[in-house]
Amino acid sequence: MPPLRAALRTASAALALAGFAAGLTACADAGADVPPGRTAVVASFYPMAWLAGKVGGGDVSVRTLTRPGTEPHDLELTARQVANVQDADYAVYVKGVQPAVDDAVRKHAKGRSLDAASLVPKLPPPGETDDEEAHDGVRHREASYDPHVWLDPSRMATVAAALGERLAAADPAHAAGYRERARATAQALTGLDREFRDGLRSCARREIVTAHAAFGYLADRYRLRQIPVAGVDPAGEPSPKRLAGLARLVSSTGATTVFTETLASTRVAASLAREAGVRTAVLDPAEGAPEGTSGDYMTIMRENLRTLRPALECP
Repeated sequence: MPPLRAALRTASAALALAGFAAGLTACADAGADVPPGRTAVVASFYPMAWLAGKVGGGDVSVRTLTRPGTEPHDLELTARQVANVQDADYAVYVKGVQPAVDDAVRKHAKGRSLDAASLVPKLPPPGETDDEEAHDGVRHREASYDPHVWLDPSRMATVAAALGERLAAADPAHAAGYRERARATAQALTGLDREFRDGLRSCARREIVTAHAAFGYLADRYRLRQIPVAGVDPAGEPSPKRLAGLARLVSSTGATTVFTETLASTRVAASLAREAGVRTAVLDPAEGAPEGTSGDYMTIMRENLRTLRPALECP
């Protein structure tokens, strides 16, 4: 088993955040030390923390860098959080989502980290309007691809299998457990992928109008067409001209719904829905844990499927 750094057994453990959903079986509470005998894993935000908890099980202690209820794209790391990246035995993240995390991993955990985006086929970044690029141009130039890979369950299955092997190599004493949990998690994700394929196979409509361009991988996997209101970052806002153009596009496609999100403002998407004369519904980009004490990534994705089917008029 890799040595657990002393800093994770002291005051820096105050970083650990309570409130993860079921499935994070080994997540430390705020202020708690890493339990003896466990590998310290730091995760960038919820979907990576969920995956680390499922694959790591009782052999890991998972900490997240993004507070529950916080929009992950906006994350800036404190000095203590950077130290947690440095002191962890392993880091799991998605390069291109959070530049501050990318930088911390590059400087402090390069040889003991897994970038989920590096393991799967990537899509090009969605196009952005001039006003969105001006709003956040530096952030968007961090990745030459769409980083939202976790919204395709089949890609997440690939990441689960790879994470099992990485943790097995980092902690050979518990290798069998990592590999078995990785197989089980990958199988569950493959089953979820099958549910989406079956549920969205014969829909009358294929367009999904989304608050921001988070659902490219989901659309690509299940033959949908994403029409985003904003770009990669949900904080970006379209100009009035683009909003009017989007309203015309929504009307021309016959779309019935503009999808809002859980962690981002609904103001712009709701305005578009009113302009186009359609309804709104929540499509969760799975960037944060479900509210309450139950549910996890799988719950979020199944709820997304239940939301999509009536909006797309699926039989």
